[in-house]
Amino acid sequence: MTGREIPEEYLAGYDKILAEAADTGRRLTRDELEERRALGEQAAEAGHTLRALVSAYLSATREHWPARARGAVAGSGSASGSGSGSGSVGMSSGTDRVLAAVEQAVDALAEGYERAQRLAVRQEVADRREFIDDLLHGRSDLGRLAQRAERFGLLLSHAHAVAAAEGDRSYDDTHPVTRRVDQAVSARFGNRSILIATKDGRLVCIAPGDQTDVLTYFAKQAHAATDGGRVAIGRPQPGAGGIVHSYEEALTALDLALRMGIDEPLLRAADLLVFPVLARDRQAMADLVRSTLGPLQNARGGAVPLLDTLTAYFDSGCVSAEAARRLSLSVRALTYRLERIHKLTGSNPADPMHRYTLQTAVIGARLLDWPSQAF
Repeated sequence: MTGREIPEEYLAGYDKILAEAADTGRRLTRDELEERRALGEQAAEAGHTLRALVSAYLSATREHWPARARGAVAGSGSASGSGSGSGSVGMSSGTDRVLAAVEQAVDALAEGYERAQRLAVRQEVADRREFIDDLLHGRSDLGRLAQRAERFGLLLSHAHAVAAAEGDRSYDDTHPVTRRVDQAVSARFGNRSILIATKDGRLVCIAPGDQTDVLTYFAKQAHAATDGGRVAIGRPQPGAGGIVHSYEEALTALDLALRMGIDEPLLRAADLLVFPVLARDRQAMADLVRSTLGPLQNARGGAVPLLDTLTAYFDSGCVSAEAARRLSLSVRALTYRLERIHKLTGSNPADPMHRYTLQTAVIGARLLDWPSQAF
């Protein structure tokens, strides 16, 4: 767009300002400056570029250059032949007055234009934040949410999956870690209907459900950027409600990893479905833990050392040597602990018939934070 394409309404009163500046040497009044700022804001809101606006003002300056200043320029030519410096002084004075007015007007225009842009950016950030909150909480009307989603590149009629990453600190949309991960994913995949944001201090990536490579790459970048943070990926789910479901699965996976002591940097909700199933009936699980593992509290030192023994034993595939290594024990000491567990509970960890009940009870104890949490 050229300066000539800027509507005349953005130049209203400018010729009068130039004429009066040349005639009296006055500067723009406070009202005139605010008027130029307002015109700059309006131009920005209308979609005109700042370059086109400034170009229009420079063209108008040339077109409406005051006669007094123009006369001073002409006078300087004849005065130079007579050796007089008065014409030159007149030219300098008239030109300086007009240029000072031009500088003030253009500066006010640019200030108003930039003010409008800042307001637009803040509004865009606020709208995006509100959309993310509504999307991940599912508390907005689904039809309206779908319309808003298109503005941010998401088609909620498709299935989406959500990845959530957490580190040792809280992240927001302006954090350098967030920008670094966003830039890395955008550079790799471009415009693929991907949305990266933050929620409750975590990094979040929403991507089409069939683009698992996007979420895997996000997980890799987030793990590195957060200095070893953990990432969980929910299962692909259809519709706006599916995004909420997938996000909640990712959060559940992160919580399970903490409770169960899972050290894997990448967790997939699909691989951890057994744990929510086991925890669904909390009362039944509590009864199992209490009846199966409760007797361990009668051991010298309490239940925790023996519970840790069972955890290491099952996690190592019931291989005594590996379990002993994980606990920094001798195989003999480990065997003694397993015998002690058998005697207290009546269940033998080495017996396949007893193993399933014991292992399920151990998982339940970790899920319910037993014996730290009494029930």
